[in-house]
Amino acid sequence: MASTSDFRNGLTLEIDGQLQTITYFQHVKPGKGGAFVRTKLKNVLTGAVVEKTFRAGEKVTTVRLERRPVNYSYTDGELYYFMDANTFEMIPLSADVIGEDQLKYLKENMECEGLVHDETVISVDLPQFVELAVSETDPGVRGDTAQGGNKPATLETGAVVNVPLFIEIGDVVKVDRTEDKYLTRV
Repeated sequence: MASTSDFRNGLTLEIDGQLQTITYFQHVKPGKGGAFVRTKLKNVLTGAVVEKTFRAGEKVTTVRLERRPVNYSYTDGELYYFMDANTFEMIPLSADVIGEDQLKYLKENMECEGLVHDETVISVDLPQFVELAVSETDPGVRGDTAQGGNKPATLETGAVVNVPLFIEIGDVVKVDRTEDKYLTRV
C-alpha cells in the first residue's frame, strides 16, 4: 500500500482490478476544502489513458512489474509459445495479448521482453528494430524515377514495408517495427 504522497511517474497501481501506471500527477491545495492529487493513468494492458483524482493521504495498492527476457519458440495456430530465458518454462500467450501490430514481425527464436506480474507474463514487447529477409518484391529497374524511389516488399513474417528499388528477394533488411519503416540493408 502507498499513500498519495508516494506518487511518482512510472508507479504502477491496481485500481478496480486494472493495472494502471502514473504518467502525470499534481498535488493541489485549494484555498477552500481539502488537498487532492490529480493524475493521468495509463492502462498497462490496453494503453488507454484516464484522469483520476485522489484525496490527499488516500491509500492505494501498488504493484511491482518486472521485465524478463523471453524467446519466441512456435505457434500452434491459436497460442504463441515463448520460453522464459531464466526458468526455461514455456509461456503460452494469445494473439490479443501480443498485439496485431507486433505479430506481423514475430519470427522464431526472436528475443523479446516479457512484462511479469505475480509470476505471470501479461504482455510481450518485441525489439524496436528487427532484421528480416525479403520474401517477395517487384524487381527494381534503374532509371524508374528521378530521385530514387520505393516499392513494397513482403518480409519473411508477412509484414509489408516500402523499400528502395535496389532491394531484391533474399536481402535481409533492418526495419523499425514501431513505424513500419525500412532503415537499412544488412
